[in-house]
Amino acid sequence: MIDIHCHIFPNVDDGSGNTNDSIEMAVLAAQAGTKGIVVTPHCNIPESYKNHWTADLKSGFEALQAEIARRNIPITLYPGQEIFLSAGFMELLNEGRLIPINWSKYLLVEFDAHESAPVAYRKLQQIITEGYIPIVAHPERYEFVHEQSDSIYRIKDIGGLIQINRGSLNGSFGYRAMNTAMEIVGTYQADFVASDAHSQYSRTPYLADAHELICEKYSADYADLLLKINPQRVLENKNVYNF
Repeated sequence: MIDIHCHIFPNVDDGSGNTNDSIEMAVLAAQAGTKGIVVTPHCNIPESYKNHWTADLKSGFEALQAEIARRNIPITLYPGQEIFLSAGFMELLNEGRLIPINWSKYLLVEFDAHESAPVAYRKLQQIITEGYIPIVAHPERYEFVHEQSDSIYRIKDIGGLIQINRGSLNGSFGYRAMNTAMEIVGTYQADFVASDAHSQYSRTPYLADAHELICEKYSADYADLLLKINPQRVLENKNVYNF
């Protein structure tokens, strides 16, 4: 499996607090069958985590990658960010301070929990117009998705893709998020399931249970699509769907 959303970068946001935590997260992910992790620190959040792509951030990423290799943990790391779509995000993207997943055309993006639907759709359209494909992180947690029954359809009609959190499927974010996530997955509108892991203790990168749940409720093919095939296509900068 490949995890396209994980806060394993140490000491930059509310995820891993240090390198030892990151190593333990990598070990846990590997035990679950994960082969690759996209490192996606929170970034561009006003008055909070900036984490714009700099030489220091690149150096930290490479240091973690080297330490995982040194310890013979069978995990490959890939660069990325969880991009908060606040004012000026397109300028920062064009300046190279915000980056796509593994330098592909795919951006992992998030909104404020209370973002309005029209504003969210407009921001996604801006990204599409610039030649990128937005992957919307955990839409099951956004108010506008709860309030508008056609919101996921609208996102996908614009050209966006949908990433569901492992924790939403098991109820870690409450019944509302769980029910919304299960509806999105159950109507085959999901494109990815990822961990959105923040530690080795809670919100972990252990994806095996999510894969098993989708196998049991739907099919092994669907589980593989969400956790293996589509993530690999993103890393290789291929089209997720051929239409």
